[in-house]
Amino acid sequence: MANRSLHEQQSNMGLYLRDPEHCAPPPEMDPKRAQVYRDLVFANLSTLISGTFPVLVQILGDQRWRALVRIFLRDYRAHTPKFGEIAEEFVDFLASQPQALADGSWPPFMVELAHYEWVEMALQQSEAEPLAPGDGEVLLAHPLQISPLAWPLAYTWPVQRVGPDYQPDAAPDQPTLLLVRRAEDWSVKFSTLTPLAWRLLQRIEEFPGLSAQAQLQGLALEAGSAGSVEFMENGAALLRQLQGERVIGVVN
Repeated sequence: MANRSLHEQQSNMGLYLRDPEHCAPPPEMDPKRAQVYRDLVFANLSTLISGTFPVLVQILGDQRWRALVRIFLRDYRAHTPKFGEIAEEFVDFLASQPQALADGSWPPFMVELAHYEWVEMALQQSEAEPLAPGDGEVLLAHPLQISPLAWPLAYTWPVQRVGPDYQPDAAPDQPTLLLVRRAEDWSVKFSTLTPLAWRLLQRIEEFPGLSAQAQLQGLALEAGSAGSVEFMENGAALLRQLQGERVIGVVN
């Protein structure tokens, strides 16, 4: 009976910490002490994740940011005990639970902007190993792989331009194609991709058994440039550039 009572107190306290507007603290607990715990939990969570999303925090402002963090704390059940992974859980929450945000006038680009900002932290913390430098002269003869530290990303919104002074309310006709990679000095670099460069990286993941030469031939066929010497030369130059930046490498 005592164990069940303790469990009930803990459950009541958890509900109160998540949603103090609708749930009361355990009746056995001093309300002022419960409020101290409530404020600490919220402040720690907000501080923990706000550093990952500085642009989003600026756009929302303090009041809406606090409201968003409260919804996250109230409605989402994280799957990790690691503090460093809470920001990823926050991104998952925004993307997977739109019903929780149905009552607010949130920016239409919010989910993608949050993901874009999270990517930088994720790559900096990644334990993946970079690809070894390769010989560009033999590149075309081998199948290729994309470095786990280089992420081709496609967004509906121009997330790299969004900020307090630019908040579009309509998505452009063309997607935003980006390459995000971690350099040797651990800095994270962002660059835009042309549709053909994006498709080339996509093909490397779709057809891992093809040589680089075959990938370029397949891309040329898709682009209506089959047999074009210029297309193949430009494609080979792009692949060598990407190899030099450790974005791609040959499959050993």
